[in-house]
Amino acid sequence: MNRIFWIIALVAFINSLSFTILIPIIYLYGRQFGLSDFHTSLLFSIYAIAQFFATPIIGKLSDRFGRKPLLIISLAGTVIANFFAGTATTAITLFLARFLDGITGGNNAVAQAMISDVTETERRAQGFGIYGAAMGLGFVLGPATSLAAQQISLGAAFLVSGGVALIALIITIFFLPETIKRKDHQAHNIFDLGLDNLIKGLMIPKVGILLIINFCIGTTFTMFTYAFQPYFLIVLEQNKESLTLMFLLFGVLGVIMQTWGVKVLTKYLNETKILLVSLFIRSSSFLLMPIFPIVNYFVILSVVFSLFNSLVQPMINTLISLNAKPEEQGIALGLNSSYLSMSNGIGPVIAGLLVNQDNPISYSYPLYLAGMLTFGVLLFAIANYQKYIPKTNS
Repeated sequence: MNRIFWIIALVAFINSLSFTILIPIIYLYGRQFGLSDFHTSLLFSIYAIAQFFATPIIGKLSDRFGRKPLLIISLAGTVIANFFAGTATTAITLFLARFLDGITGGNNAVAQAMISDVTETERRAQGFGIYGAAMGLGFVLGPATSLAAQQISLGAAFLVSGGVALIALIITIFFLPETIKRKDHQAHNIFDLGLDNLIKGLMIPKVGILLIINFCIGTTFTMFTYAFQPYFLIVLEQNKESLTLMFLLFGVLGVIMQTWGVKVLTKYLNETKILLVSLFIRSSSFLLMPIFPIVNYFVILSVVFSLFNSLVQPMINTLISLNAKPEEQGIALGLNSSYLSMSNGIGPVIAGLLVNQDNPISYSYPLYLAGMLTFGVLLFAIANYQKYIPKTNS
C-alpha cells in the first residue's frame, strides 16, 4: 500500500471518529429535547434520507471533477452541521443540522472510490479491509471521546465531533492529492444524477444485485442499531456510560477482525463466502439477543455478533468494486452508499413504530424482526450467488 492509501485511511479514521462520537448520544440528545421514541427515530432517519439523495450525486461528480473537491465539500458540511447541532436550542434546529450533515455526507463514498483508485485489483479486499479497520479504530476512540465530552454536556459531543471533522478537512486540503486518473468530462445535467441514476444502477451487471442485497442488509441492521440503545438502557436497565462502553467494545472487536481477521479468512474463503457466513451470524445474533434480558448474556452474544458483523460492509464494498468497471467506481460505490443511506432511513422508523416506552418488552420486537428479515436476505444472497460473484472468485 502506498503513501496516498495511508493518507486516505487516516482521513477515514478521523471521519469515523467524528461520526462515532455521536452514535451513543443521538437517542439521548433527542430525548433531551422532549422527543418521543418515534420522533427520535426520525432524527436518525432524516440524516440517512438526505444522504440517500445526495450521495450518488457526490459520487458522480467525483468521477467528473475529482475526488478531492467533493471530499472537501462533504467534510466542510459535517463541520458546520455539528456546530449548529451542538448549539441547538430547539428540536427544529437539531433536525435541520442533521439534514445538512446528511445532504453533504458523501465522505465514505468518495473515500471508498479513492481506495479503488489507488489499489490493485488483487489487493482490493485487503485495501478495503484496512480501510474498514481505520473506520473501526474510529469506532474505538469515538465512544471514548464521546464519554469524555458527555461529562460537559451532550451538545458538547457534537462540537467535539465537528472539531475532529475539521482536522480531517485540513488534512484533505493540504496533504491528500487527487487520486482519479481519468475524469469523466462528459456534460451532465445535475438533475440527471438523482433517481434516474439510482434506477440505472440496478441494471449494472453484477453490481445491481449487490445494491439490492446491501439495501436489505442495511434496513435490518439499522432496525437493530436504533432498538439496541433503548433496549440496553430500559430493558437491561443500564446507564449511558455503559452504553458508550458497549460501542467501545464493538469498535475494538471490529478493528481486530478487519485487520487480522480479513487477512486470515481470505486465505481460506473468498469474499462472497465470507459475506454469507457473516450474514448467518448476524441473523442468528439478532434472534438470540432478546430471548434472555440478562446483561452478561447480551454482552457475550454482542461479542460474537460484532466480530462477524464487522466483515459485512467491507465484503460488500469489495464485491462491488471488483464487479464495477474502473470508470464506474465512483458511481457504483456512490450508489451503494446511497442505497445504504436509504435503508438507514427506513430501519429506524420501522423500529420506532414497533416500540412503546410504556411497554418495555416492545423493545425486543425490532430485534426479532431484524433477525428474521436478515435470514431472508441470506437466503436471497445464496439463491443469487452466481449473479454477483466476480471472476476472481470463480
